Amino acid sequence: QVQLVESGGGLVQPGGSLRLSCAASGTISRFNTMGWYRQVPGKQRELVARITSGSSTNYADSVKGRFTISRDSAKNTVYLQMNNLKPEDTAVYYCNLANSRNYWGQGTQVTVSS
Repeated sequence: QVQLVESGGGLVQPGGSLRLSCAASGTISRFNTMGWYRQVPGKQRELVARITSGSSTNYADSVKGRFTISRDSAKNTVYLQMNNLKPEDTAVYYCNLANSRNYWGQGTQVTVSS
């Protein structure tokens, strides 16, 4: 079993920054992809960014140039640095770990509002 615990969400003004963290524990394969997804009410969960165990990354077009994903494999932790936040970034952000199965965190709320 794998457990994911997110932290770092909150309320921020447009143009501000937040950093999300997600720590994984349990039986974790060396080869996995960790990532962040987000969801707003009434819409499907969408990929924000993900990073492989080899540090290859990909991003949603809407966050390119503003968000940066990174990981500390020794700590089984993934980070999402979010800069220049916009109101449309408001969502519940979920951490994901994928190897032979998909695992999800409980979600953390990010609200961008003045």
